[in-house]
Amino acid sequence: MASLSKNRPLSEFIQYLIKDGVLSESEAEIHNAQAQKKQTPLLNYLVVNNIINSHQIAIKASQEYNLPFFDLDAIDLQSLPINLTTEKLIRNHHILPLLKRGDTLFIAISDPTNFQALDDIKFQSQLHPETILVDEKKLFKAIETLLEAADTSMSDLLDIEREHLDITSNIADEDFIRTEGNAEIDDAPVVRFVNKILLDAIKKGASDIHMEPYERYFRIRYRSDGILYQVASPPTNIATRVISRIKVMAKMDIAERRVPQDGRIKMTLSQNRAIDFRVNSCPTLFGEKIVLRILDPSSAQIGIEKLGFEPEQEQLFLLAINKPYGMVLVTGPTGSGKTVTLYTGLNLLNSVERNISTAEDPVEITVEGINQVNMNVKAGLTFANALRAFLRQDPDVIMVGEIRDLETAEIAVKAAQTGHLVLSTLHTNDAPQTLNRLMQMGIEPFNIVSAIILIIAQRLARRLCDHCKSPSHLPEATLIATGFKIEELKTLKIYSPVGCEHCTNGYKGRIGIYQMMTISDSMRTLILEGGNALQLAKLAKEEGIMDLRTSGLNKVRTGITSLEEIDRITKD
Repeated sequence: MASLSKNRPLSEFIQYLIKDGVLSESEAEIHNAQAQKKQTPLLNYLVVNNIINSHQIAIKASQEYNLPFFDLDAIDLQSLPINLTTEKLIRNHHILPLLKRGDTLFIAISDPTNFQALDDIKFQSQLHPETILVDEKKLFKAIETLLEAADTSMSDLLDIEREHLDITSNIADEDFIRTEGNAEIDDAPVVRFVNKILLDAIKKGASDIHMEPYERYFRIRYRSDGILYQVASPPTNIATRVISRIKVMAKMDIAERRVPQDGRIKMTLSQNRAIDFRVNSCPTLFGEKIVLRILDPSSAQIGIEKLGFEPEQEQLFLLAINKPYGMVLVTGPTGSGKTVTLYTGLNLLNSVERNISTAEDPVEITVEGINQVNMNVKAGLTFANALRAFLRQDPDVIMVGEIRDLETAEIAVKAAQTGHLVLSTLHTNDAPQTLNRLMQMGIEPFNIVSAIILIIAQRLARRLCDHCKSPSHLPEATLIATGFKIEELKTLKIYSPVGCEHCTNGYKGRIGIYQMMTISDSMRTLILEGGNALQLAKLAKEEGIMDLRTSGLNKVRTGITSLEEIDRITKD
């Protein structure tokens, strides 16, 4: 067979494919030239451009070269020991380490004749490589997924496009001058790495970034759709530099590592979009853990139609926030979307005719036209003090970030009774428990019934990915036990998560499930009689108020989420 003079020589495996009639020699020459221009292996070029079927080729190669075949879909990519080799070897040879057993390292490879890869891995890792044949298409996807997340080689990081990117932290010029020459924060690869972590978190829609140093490794995780996922495991020797870089950006004291600190970073992505990061450091056994909360103003302006209200729930919400006075309470655990619900209501009310003030700890989302006040307990600015000030400033609408104590609750109730619309949150599990909690705090029952107009309990459920969700077939007894009715089983169609390139483990995005409780005459009577949470919940059910579980099952019926997800978030 004639060798190629201008292009890199064809591998033994490509020559085998030519001999087997999969492609001609002239086709191989043309594709080899194109692959060389794109700096990609020829086999990968053939698969990506659908010139050959990667699965059929892998099966054929497995039989021809007597090598075991493995489906990469059957393994958790995050568990692969990619730290045993380098990014350069993975990219150059198109391989992935699968498993280390003793002094043997099992390698996923799509070209069984790539003997140079095995030699290089043996030299670099001092382990004995064993070849496992895999589908090239799946191998390419796995490599891109892992290397994009892991960033295992700090020196190979590319510069991030910064045409519109601007990262500031309101640090004075002298602070920047004082940090010049500090290797921990001026290290260019570290700067690029931190910028990449922040940008990737925004692109992936993460709500939080966790940077956690341990004795033998350094872990970075994103919280996406309420679930934490590991995205990188950089070398432990750069942990201190990464954390110092974050602390400087957030205007925190890099010399103080013994006490928790708070800071803030502002990232301007374009003229019309800026992202804030709320930063907190906490000293741990092996260094400082950093958590960044991503505050995207656009997340609070999603529109009422995207919150996930049922039609009747949306009408109750709109009716409540458009009343001239009274109190609307939103309840649920941390991370259940209470702030977004409140700000959706505030955006609907935000107009020239209304004076709106908010007291928050801290202000997470800035909105033009709304007077937002950041709590500062050290300076004496508490929720109660802020509320007193609001009442002297001719307010129409007041939003209190959270009712935490009796003093704040009493002022908020008084404001709701004297001609102001008050919006606030509490940490309780459902709507009936909210009424009981207020009574336990010391609010008189007659004040509760005269002030509160609507209580909203909520959770956030992950949405099933529309690209890959699959019909789920469960026994009728199981469906009935979970809350579905016998008469609906014949037409009921529910779905389960699968997972694809468009989502994370079968889910993409979140939607709210709600319990909305207005205060009826019967409810008022029971409250005035001192009814407990169980009695209030029983009455709410008798009055047809949909609880969180029922609201969640409605989302399952419509194929928006899965039964497993509703079980997860309503198990309390």
